[in-house]
Amino acid sequence: MIDLRRVMDLWRRCDVVVRDLPFGLLLAVASLLPSLHGKGTQVGDLPVRPFDALTFVVIALECLPLAVRRRWPAVCLALVSLGFVLDQIRAYHVLASNAMPIALISAGAHLERHRRVAVLLLSAAYLPLAVALGRLGATEKVEGYVVFYLALALAWGIGAWLRSTRAAEAERRRHIAEATRAAERTRIARELHDVVTHHVTAMVVQAEAARYLTAAPDRLDATLSAVTDTGRRAIADLRHLLDLLKADHDTDVRMPSAGELHQLVEQTRRAGQPVEFTEEGSAAESAGSAEFVAYRVVQEALTNALKYAHGSRTAVHVHYGEKEIIVEVGTGPSGSRAGAPGGSGRGLAGLRERVDALGGEFSADQRAGGGFVVRARIPTGSPS
Repeated sequence: MIDLRRVMDLWRRCDVVVRDLPFGLLLAVASLLPSLHGKGTQVGDLPVRPFDALTFVVIALECLPLAVRRRWPAVCLALVSLGFVLDQIRAYHVLASNAMPIALISAGAHLERHRRVAVLLLSAAYLPLAVALGRLGATEKVEGYVVFYLALALAWGIGAWLRSTRAAEAERRRHIAEATRAAERTRIARELHDVVTHHVTAMVVQAEAARYLTAAPDRLDATLSAVTDTGRRAIADLRHLLDLLKADHDTDVRMPSAGELHQLVEQTRRAGQPVEFTEEGSAAESAGSAEFVAYRVVQEALTNALKYAHGSRTAVHVHYGEKEIIVEVGTGPSGSRAGAPGGSGRGLAGLRERVDALGGEFSADQRAGGGFVVRARIPTGSPS
């Protein structure tokens, strides 16, 4: 049994000339049928003349160039126009003369250069054709020649419209591709920021603290162990992120979730940050992306606490509701130079985008008495 899908696929892979040739051949064969003699496009109303040797040349000029109507539209239009002129002057009126509007549509759609020159040359050639037909005894009135010219112009206009539509579609797809690439780059940068910044900040803080613990070997060993654990977790998270970037990645690749908040808080405590963590309720099965975003909010807020309020009391509160997750992370006053989240602002901007994408609300503000507070309301039920 013939596989039609495979046949169509092979046909689409063929060169455009091969795909356009059958139509020209079919039109040429149909033009030789006696029953279709005199059924072609005509102007001037000259009496139909019987076939002679030149008829076959005319049919060949009008039909065979259609094979290159998309590859070389100017060549196709020139040859078909020549055949059409001969056909009208000799009054064969073969079916093949219908190739003229087809060639005009193809040229209007596919001709890349010298389009205005082509239009001017064709328009200039039409007047001598009308004069020649008149001298041969054509009964067509001036109005008829004008209408026929407008019909030819319409054929060209259809091709030009197809060309502009195709160009607009290509431009739309290009913009979509650029927007998709930009969104993907933003997503990758955001994930890298979330993964790297938190772990590296914790490692830097722990390493700084280790410099002052040389007189307490036990505490020094615990601090260095915390640095090692943080580094290993960073490597593991980066590996998971790289797995997601693979083209053939598994859709079940693990992503951080709110269920891992306890580990995140404990890691921050080992970095020397006093964190008070309270959790109300439990994440619903339909929490989806909201759970992941809640994790990122807490992670970024704790990172900022380590960087700009190190050593100050930090409170993390997560409330799981039926339709939303509410996260609040705040710090007390800090003796450091910066008492509120600062830096490049990329992390907070990324959080705002994540929360907004789910239809939630996000804010990061300084407290009147010092420190800062980050709040997020994240609707649940979004797909992961």
